[in-house]
Amino acid sequence: MTLTGLTANTQYQVYVRARDGAGNLSGNSSPVTFTTTASGGDTSPPTAPAGLAASAVTSAGATLSWTASTDDNGVAGYDILRAPGASGGTFTQVGTSATTSYGDTGLTPSTTYRYQVRARDAAGNTSAVSNTAQITTQPGTSTGGCTAVATVQTQWATGYVIQPLAITNTGASTITGWTVTFTLPAGHTLTGSWNGTVTVSGQNVTIRNVGHNGTLAPGASTSSVGFQASRPNGNTAVPAGYTCA
Repeated sequence: MTLTGLTANTQYQVYVRARDGAGNLSGNSSPVTFTTTASGGDTSPPTAPAGLAASAVTSAGATLSWTASTDDNGVAGYDILRAPGASGGTFTQVGTSATTSYGDTGLTPSTTYRYQVRARDAAGNTSAVSNTAQITTQPGTSTGGCTAVATVQTQWATGYVIQPLAITNTGASTITGWTVTFTLPAGHTLTGSWNGTVTVSGQNVTIRNVGHNGTLAPGASTSSVGFQASRPNGNTAVPAGYTCA
């Protein structure tokens, strides 16, 4: 049978019993509990949020904003989804917002994330996801001292490889990021690097940590950083004077 005349968004409990021609009644069946849908059975999802963008990106967070969705019964809120890296990974819900902005925190320095947003209405219908916004958090800031010691792994007449460029936390507290600076000798050119974010200005080189090697406990070090450079034939110089902060 079909039950009608029920109230929207209300829980009911129903059971059945049998009756014979003499009017004798059986015991009750096991009860069934259900809740009617809201707003008379709204099944229409909101429109997808648009124009998702990120701003105020720091080493540990970012602010997201987007254009509001619309819905025939009103938008109840938004779900914020995040995935690791520039590609791949799975989008998972990391928060909700009742407005068209959201501040995400607790991120890792020098790390890339992607975001999407979806809208939902009071009946629980969800929209398609928005466009994807991508960020890379800023490098972390050091809260202690550090040193950078370079080892020449191999060299030849016109070039050399520094591996490792070992970074050690010499402070009394954990650091969440580091920056190494040094100067290339005249005529030398950086031709490759790994496990660091590199900026070159003339002969001045800056290497900052990436996501997986920025956090160092007191006394801990990372030996994953390195680089390769070319030099004029017959020039045997290598960089010196590394500083770490």
